[in-house]
Amino acid sequence: MAQPGHDPPDAPPSRRRGKFWWLKWVAAIALLALLVGEGIYLWPRLHESWQTLSEIHWGWLAACVLAQAVSLGGFGAMQKQLLQAGGVKVSLPKSMAVIYASTAMSVTLPAGQVFSTAFTYRESRRWGASPIVASWQLAFSGVIAAAGLALLGVGGAVLVGGSVSPFTLILSVGGVVALLYAVRYASTHPDSLESGVGWILAKVNRIRKHPRDDGMVRVREVIAQLESVKLGFSDASLTFLWAAMHRAGDVACLAFACYAIGSDPRLSGLLITFAIGKAVGTIPLAPGGLVFVDATLIATLTSTAGLPAAQAVAAAFVYRGVSFILVAIVGWIVFLFLFRKNQHEDLADDVEFERREQR
Repeated sequence: MAQPGHDPPDAPPSRRRGKFWWLKWVAAIALLALLVGEGIYLWPRLHESWQTLSEIHWGWLAACVLAQAVSLGGFGAMQKQLLQAGGVKVSLPKSMAVIYASTAMSVTLPAGQVFSTAFTYRESRRWGASPIVASWQLAFSGVIAAAGLALLGVGGAVLVGGSVSPFTLILSVGGVVALLYAVRYASTHPDSLESGVGWILAKVNRIRKHPRDDGMVRVREVIAQLESVKLGFSDASLTFLWAAMHRAGDVACLAFACYAIGSDPRLSGLLITFAIGKAVGTIPLAPGGLVFVDATLIATLTSTAGLPAAQAVAAAFVYRGVSFILVAIVGWIVFLFLFRKNQHEDLADDVEFERREQR
């Protein structure tokens, strides 16, 4: 029998209010105020935008949906190719299912990118990927996506006649090349990598006053896992091809959204709008960049792509409706049907592990 004032041994720990519990209320009020402010600003244009949407071209809308599916398909194929280079065989439908589910998490949950990354990592491990291969796949795809986004922005600036710093180009392409070279070197020169890391570890252990070879067993395990990554020319070429398909499909989705409401945007403006919108969307201010991305799309479509304000609002609504709302709906349906049971099992394993650690 539990004593008064004490929780039973098997009872879950009582929830305590955090020190900064009030921050979520401040964030909610700020977001609400921003929504109201944006509504007041856009109200004079909403009637024209609604009229534009009521005359939407359904063929272009269908093309918009198809382009977004092609974009996500490219990302799924890129993930499959990278895992294949790490010795993990996974079918394209399974990879696609993870992409849809993880994207839904990323655009709808608070701190969604964290949940999305953790979910993708778990599923990669479930397919047989080692921790290093699963982490490498996530890191490499992230670098490729960031470099592709930077190149799109640079391309838009070149088309519009702006000057482009050579440093931007070097940074965009150099990150991918450096990571590719590092992975290939690590997988083909394990001895030199082990000796280099061992030298650094020995210096660190001397400062920490630990034995010289303390930690080398773990280093050898990691290097052994890296040896399984064989990113040859064929895999690298296909990876970049699928990455280009991913970005091209998303840009096409934005272009078709503009065509669907009867506008004719400039290509340079589309590229700049897309790059800036995606960059703003990575800032964890709201799930899916809600409000912030929408406002950015409207402003840049008006200023760089040459759309009137009413058409910019309508185009942003169509694009976000497809790339945000529709993808989130499909992604959560995929998650509920294919991955919900797995997450319950993972949660049970985590709870059991925590109990063992506490004993």
